[in-house]
Amino acid sequence: MERQPRRRRRPALSCLECRRRKIKCDRNDPCAHCVSSKSQCTFKVYSREPITQQHRQQPGQDDRPGENLSSPAVSPSFSAQHSHTNTHRSITENAHHLSGPLPTATAAISATIPTPGGQNGTPNTLGRSNIRPPEAAQDAEPNIQDLIRRVEKLEETSSSEHIRGLSDTNQEIFSRQLGVQSSQIMLNKTRVLGWSLRMGITQEFNPAYICYCAAIGMVASDPNTELGALHGQIGNLLQKCKNVARAIKAGRPSRGLWSPDLNLTPPSREIADVMVDLYFQSFESTHRILHVPTFRSDYQRYWDSPESVTTGLRLKILLVIGIGLSLSEHGHIDAGFRKTVLQWIYAAQMWLSGPIEKDRLNITGLQIHCLTILARQIFSVGGDLVWMSMGSLLHSAMQMALHRDPKYLPTMSVIQAELRRRLWATILEMVLQSSLDTAMPPRISFDDFDTEAPSNNNDDELDESTTAPNPHPKGTFTSTSMQLLLLDSLSTRLRLLRLLNGLHSELSYPDVLALSAEITDAFRKCSNFLKENEKSGVRAFHRNLFDFLIRRVLIPLHSPFASKAPTNPLFCYSQKVSLDSAMAMISPEPDKGFCRLLSIGGGMFREGIRYASSVVSFELLSQVEARRLEGTLHRNLQCIEFLKKTMNEMISMSEERVRQGETNVKSHMFLCMIKAQVEAIEAGIPCELKIAQSAVDSLELCYELISAQASRVSSPHYNDAGLTPADLDSFSFNMDMDFFWSDAVSS
Repeated sequence: MERQPRRRRRPALSCLECRRRKIKCDRNDPCAHCVSSKSQCTFKVYSREPITQQHRQQPGQDDRPGENLSSPAVSPSFSAQHSHTNTHRSITENAHHLSGPLPTATAAISATIPTPGGQNGTPNTLGRSNIRPPEAAQDAEPNIQDLIRRVEKLEETSSSEHIRGLSDTNQEIFSRQLGVQSSQIMLNKTRVLGWSLRMGITQEFNPAYICYCAAIGMVASDPNTELGALHGQIGNLLQKCKNVARAIKAGRPSRGLWSPDLNLTPPSREIADVMVDLYFQSFESTHRILHVPTFRSDYQRYWDSPESVTTGLRLKILLVIGIGLSLSEHGHIDAGFRKTVLQWIYAAQMWLSGPIEKDRLNITGLQIHCLTILARQIFSVGGDLVWMSMGSLLHSAMQMALHRDPKYLPTMSVIQAELRRRLWATILEMVLQSSLDTAMPPRISFDDFDTEAPSNNNDDELDESTTAPNPHPKGTFTSTSMQLLLLDSLSTRLRLLRLLNGLHSELSYPDVLALSAEITDAFRKCSNFLKENEKSGVRAFHRNLFDFLIRRVLIPLHSPFASKAPTNPLFCYSQKVSLDSAMAMISPEPDKGFCRLLSIGGGMFREGIRYASSVVSFELLSQVEARRLEGTLHRNLQCIEFLKKTMNEMISMSEERVRQGETNVKSHMFLCMIKAQVEAIEAGIPCELKIAQSAVDSLELCYELISAQASRVSSPHYNDAGLTPADLDSFSFNMDMDFFWSDAVSS
């Protein structure tokens, strides 16, 4: 029986790059995705002619041999599926090979066929691949066409068998495209739920979540039972902690309309010098905001004549001193000093928020803005709202044309041009980090600026008399090297955030693996560079901060898939990457300054801890539950014991954060509840009572700590506007689970 001609599948209208990345193409030429990623945008044109299996057309017929080159084996979707199916067992070692389709024999053979340009002998325009081999090629090599068709058939059969071997769930993994647009929007109080909160909404945390809901009255609980009585205690303790936290927050300058006398007096010169040195030895390495010799000169001028300096210079100096305090090892200094630093931060924010003046739309104004946002995150002054403030900073910088390279602007000195490039790179990094914390799209793309990277020079090599920067080779370590290292991965991280947080973005698991491989490769190269330059001044703090800024982006990238690893081994690589990144943040290289920063830091530092805590908690629960089901709870305990040790370290860190000024007691309570749940599973007893009792113990401890905080906070002095502490109730935090759960989830 003669076989029926096989017709080609529906022609693909997307460009080849979008098909390879499994993202939606807008079909423009070039398309938006290729423009943003700076990739070559090419389209493949298909014929509607059927292809026979055994009959080869004669040279005189109107055939299109070029059509035969597009077998299913070389289509992006089939290649990606075939690749991942065969390599999922060794995905950890070969993740960087999964970023695109595998080369096929068809493509190799077709490369030998002459392929001129368009039909009229002219090159194709707009990057399209509308290729028709000449008739002579068909006459001279008819056997090649037959060979191509045979190889196509074999590859198609092989690929189809592997795809059919996958379960329905796994087939969906490689065909679906996840995006924010199709997901449910959840609010935490009045804000979109961030990644650290979304990551805690998994079934493993249900027992702790149910206990919390019963404590606040969202789930019915019988008060006459032992468990119901514990739920009542938890609810009462939460309310008491909330009242104390409200009193603490009422004393902050931002909570009223009073006009306090802000103390803008610096400490003694001796203490100030120590704090300034700490700042330049730490944060200025990655956040290039100041030119060190220029600042030192202004700093000396300030001490020589404090009354003659401008408000902008005064605030800049005070912010540098305050940021340095966060790393100080002198406990007796920061007992009352920290309160003064908070006043400096509020004063700088008020100065920035005041009526726009020309003296603020300059380099000094941008420097103060960057320092203020950095200080807000370090000292938890609205650190979780930094993304909004970054919009103002970014717009100010673009208004001053920092998004344009100085070579396109009127002639300026070399030092001014380099300072503008450094500031712009710092702003880009801060925009990226704030976007990651809030699960909001970044406000900038690479199409919006053409500013070049700063030159690889030390600060003492640049001054007003410099006519040419004469940069060092990239392999030479300078005071700008760490910023340049961050810039190397900025494009990948920005592309990742657009896929994670963009409204119309689409993300598939092959995209996740490809982006993860790019970031991991960049991180390894940078880590090796820092290790090789330890003698040049690279300290443990620098390595920890660099590690923190780069690797924490991998957790929200992999978390949607890592949570499915216990039931789907295809995602074990995501689980491993998430855990490795979390451990790197929780257990950094020993450094007193960085550990202190994690104890007091808000903003991106608190979010990083939340990322890590959710990952470690999930890993511990899933492993213990899996061992219980397998009956191996008491065998090979090394891994479980290591995770338990890490959990205890996180509980200790959370306790220290409350002692240092944190008012969110639910973080500590949640971790204690997870620990109790694990202990109950290991003991083979119901976990409800043990979880509730651990929550009571945690809240009793936290209540003592925040009560001690409140005793050190002075009552605010209100002005004649009639504002009272009772009017501040709208500013208090609600009874939602701030650590992982939101009102939307619990409704």
